[in-house]
Amino acid sequence: MGTKSKSSDTDYVILAKKGLFRDLNPNMAFFSKGLILAFLIFTLIDVDKAASIFSMMQNWIQTNLDWFYVLSMCLIVGFTFYLMCSRYGTIRLGKDDDRPEFSYFSWFSMLFGAGMGIGLLFWSIAEPAYHIQNNPFLAPGAANTMEGADTAMQVTFLHWGLHGWGVYVIVGLALAYFTYRHDLPLTIRSALYPIFGDKIFGWRGHVADLLAVFGTLFGVATTLGLGAGQINAGLNYMFGIEVGTIQQVVIIAVVTIIATFSAVSGVGKGIKILSELNMWLSIVLISIFIIAGPTVFVLGFFVTNFGDYLINFIPMGFWVDPDPEGQWQGWWTVFYWGWWIAWAPFVGMFIARVSKGRTIREFCLGVLIVPTVITFLWMSVFGGTGLFMELFADGGFGTGGVIAAVNEDISKPLFVVIEQLDLGWLTQIVAFISVILIVTYFVTSSDSGTLVITTLVSMGNQHPPTSYRIFWGLSEGAVAAVLLLAGGLKALQTASLAAGLPFAFIIFMMMFALIKSLRADFEGVQQIREIAPEEHTGRTEHYMSILKNR
Repeated sequence: MGTKSKSSDTDYVILAKKGLFRDLNPNMAFFSKGLILAFLIFTLIDVDKAASIFSMMQNWIQTNLDWFYVLSMCLIVGFTFYLMCSRYGTIRLGKDDDRPEFSYFSWFSMLFGAGMGIGLLFWSIAEPAYHIQNNPFLAPGAANTMEGADTAMQVTFLHWGLHGWGVYVIVGLALAYFTYRHDLPLTIRSALYPIFGDKIFGWRGHVADLLAVFGTLFGVATTLGLGAGQINAGLNYMFGIEVGTIQQVVIIAVVTIIATFSAVSGVGKGIKILSELNMWLSIVLISIFIIAGPTVFVLGFFVTNFGDYLINFIPMGFWVDPDPEGQWQGWWTVFYWGWWIAWAPFVGMFIARVSKGRTIREFCLGVLIVPTVITFLWMSVFGGTGLFMELFADGGFGTGGVIAAVNEDISKPLFVVIEQLDLGWLTQIVAFISVILIVTYFVTSSDSGTLVITTLVSMGNQHPPTSYRIFWGLSEGAVAAVLLLAGGLKALQTASLAAGLPFAFIIFMMMFALIKSLRADFEGVQQIREIAPEEHTGRTEHYMSILKNR
């Protein structure tokens, strides 16, 4: 038996009143739980076969759908700029008198912690070091030169810049808009209301939310797997702990338990505190790199490549490898675009939860521009330091230790660069700060993902049952561990690609629904200004009547 929870002015959200699925939608809870358990059992029964299947899936997607991912991301970032500059920019994500709950510092901290996290520490040195050796945008003879370093950083900016954050803007904006302005549940299905109407509370909505659950689960699991490898590398550097899959599985287990406790405490407590701690530790770490490293070089590197990115990000963003045998774009750009899309329901919903009361223009600027600039500075300082050590090494390029570390084990470059900075007795302290930062980013990614998944299966309940937060918190760690056992980085990449593909179509529907709704809302606002307050019952009802009659 169940009860109906009221959303807007219609009773249609069926939640279980008691039993195993109490306060949850039984269909969502059953299918999400069952499919995840089936995946874990299937993978563990025959790890080698699962690894082979993951490999075939990755190769097929990268070979046949590179154009789709490239075009999708370009359309998404273009739509984001349109929203930011349009007449709808003044519409508030909430009622007109709502104001933001969090300060700018807390808001940016949570945006950055949820949206980037471990990836910044994992790839900031390794990725430019890879691209300076080989990437399709390198001019002939530019590999391993200063010109190649500039190109390598532009490619890195492409993968971590406006395209990725544009995905977060669309999903987060749609969720915040429909939830806080029009009183629909905080679920992916709500963003599709202008298309399906009340049918979003049937199987159509279940499909959209389940795709979001899987995207979140596998996107976060990918990040957890990468983070575990880097924590393992840090512990190896500081304490000599052996680097291996078993050690990384243990790390995932320990940190997942911590993250689950944080998720149980909620957004306003554990997650907010950890996000602000992340930001302060990040400021400390980047300051050390700027002061102790090649200061003038990295700051100039940032300015130069930021300008080059603004000039080139459109043609680079639209580039599709014409070589059917080419693998670089599939390994890098397509993987990143799949990863960003897979993360979109998780980060988008989390951003929506902390963005009530902000205007659309403020939201777009805050989510698209500010994190992008901070990310570019971070990449320039860390990646630029690593490239400087190779470009100006006494023995010539390739003798600075960074390239060798990247080619040997992608988890190690951060700690190699810290050692090369020659900080004396501070070296171990900086390495320890780095490990703590990785752990806290690890925790914030996991606990935020847990809250998002449990919100989805409870039909938008922003305070989902504690037992389900625990279940899904542990499930994220279990999936990450199983993927590591079933192929390591390749399996993690495949999980993101496969999870992101179907959700891309949901994002396109969100874009269409958002435009339709914003037009109706804008017309509704204009009409409300001409109607006496006693002649209408409220903005939501007036908006819905306009929307349904369009």
